[in-house]
Amino acid sequence: MSTERGRVLVTGASGFIGSHLAESLLASGKEVRLFLRYSSLPVEQLLPEALRACEAVRGDIRDSAALLRAMEGMDTVYHLAALVGIPYSYECPAEVFSVNAAGTAAVLDAALKCDVSRLVLTSTSEVYGSAQTVPIREDHPLNAQSPYAASKVAADQLGLSYHRSFGLPVAILRPFNTYGPRQSARAVIPTVIQQALTGKEILLGTTSSTRDFSYVQDTVDAFIAAGSSPEAVGCITQTGSGREVSIGDLVQMVGRILARDLMIVSRDERLRPQASEVQRLICDATLAKERLGWSSRVSLEEGLARTIDWLRDHPQHLGKGYQR
Repeated sequence: MSTERGRVLVTGASGFIGSHLAESLLASGKEVRLFLRYSSLPVEQLLPEALRACEAVRGDIRDSAALLRAMEGMDTVYHLAALVGIPYSYECPAEVFSVNAAGTAAVLDAALKCDVSRLVLTSTSEVYGSAQTVPIREDHPLNAQSPYAASKVAADQLGLSYHRSFGLPVAILRPFNTYGPRQSARAVIPTVIQQALTGKEILLGTTSSTRDFSYVQDTVDAFIAAGSSPEAVGCITQTGSGREVSIGDLVQMVGRILARDLMIVSRDERLRPQASEVQRLICDATLAKERLGWSSRVSLEEGLARTIDWLRDHPQHLGKGYQR
């Protein structure tokens, strides 16, 4: 195995969590290489300023040759590249499954050939579907309620199979809902904040469903811990705050921070198909504390305030008007 423990690869490095993770790794003194999906856009438009000097390999996550080039000489690989849009997975399920499952298989195969010391795969709380017992532990039954969730179940199981079959040092991190600066406007928190900054009507779908939100720096800290903790290998470890908040209550929290009365207006096109709607998610992060020494540090109120401040300073991130 490589002995250059400071050399790391981040796939999906131009994405929301991936870019924050790469920034933190770089700030800690790691030599960071980025794997980016090919785009005609220049690096200046794809990456935050801190990452623009990093070495980057462009390619498709399903391309084994590109992955082998990217992983050469790397010690730790953080795999975050994925198609994450649940609505998109209803429209193009085959593509989502190909990128998320077959792409992960390609990453696993390349990591095995390159003899990396640690591969951290990214899971999602969506694999559980609506909670059958709360708080949700890692042994909760899997119940994929969308093609996206099914693709991530497959990716997780592939990762565990490579560890069991070939001894690949795989650690799987399963964050519950992450939010913060640079998140896509399609996600619920930036969608709510954008509308609250420009008016009083908040157009949403289901508001009674509950989620467990974690600020992005907390999630990044968990990824970094999973990249070094021996106890994380061969396991799925989930992270979350342990706090359950309905989408309706989330809107009211944003309103209080902004000192503004907000009114929710239902939009049918924001609704999932009925049997696909995940009604309840809340995390038991006991194993994250035991294996990673990790626990949530940023409260939802503080994280929302930071996100609001960032969006005020970067209005171009959300653009104009309501975005689905």
